[in-house]
Amino acid sequence: MGRYRKRWLQGLVLVLLITACAAIWYLRPYSPDQAARAAMQGGEGITVIDTGDWLAFEGGETREPSVILYPGALITAESYAPLARELAGAGYRVFIARMPLNLAVSDVERANQVLKAYPHQQFVIGGHSLGGAMAARYAVNHLDRITGVFFLGAYPDKKGNLKESGLPVLSLLGSRDGVVNQEKYVESKKYLPDDTIYMSIAGGNHAQFGSYGPQEKDQPAAITPQEQWQQTVAALKQWLQTRVNPDSGESYQR
Repeated sequence: MGRYRKRWLQGLVLVLLITACAAIWYLRPYSPDQAARAAMQGGEGITVIDTGDWLAFEGGETREPSVILYPGALITAESYAPLARELAGAGYRVFIARMPLNLAVSDVERANQVLKAYPHQQFVIGGHSLGGAMAARYAVNHLDRITGVFFLGAYPDKKGNLKESGLPVLSLLGSRDGVVNQEKYVESKKYLPDDTIYMSIAGGNHAQFGSYGPQEKDQPAAITPQEQWQQTVAALKQWLQTRVNPDSGESYQR
């Protein structure tokens, strides 16, 4: 019996090792590329702060509201540095969440940390891919502090139903996005306000909202990453200034 028990234990250990290796492989995140690493460097009027849980980007002038971004599934926070840096250059403080296991679903309430640190400021929240769905879930439970929601290649689910929230919503989608399920994207509109702004970035894809290289199932983009970031920031700025806070030309001091 001892011999059989030993073999059983050896088999169990082997199965556990294989399972662990498979999990590590599956949860391997997309890493920031060279452009993202360069954008992480401070300078040219932009301050970059890494708290461990958050990346914060801030320019010399700060306008309301500030912006919270939840990353897509298995995408590191640093991968959104180019987008955040451009938005910070326009005067908006940007916070990018670092999620456990790089999955926003693991800590939907992560934004609480930022709201507590800035108790007198209003925020918009949004996210890329899975991060967008989790950002919507957060918003519906914090309508006292969240003043708008944006989606980058993303859409809400039932738990993030914003239909009657009264919040302004912006939805951006690359015309060559091969990751977003188009049927679910259309179906999810029932969870969004009737005045939601939908915009398509011609030639843009899913991965180029970030800066981490090609993504599985995505289509090749017909524009450069820089062009997609610029168009995304331009759309966000217009939305923030005309729909979220028309008086945002006033600078804000913490």
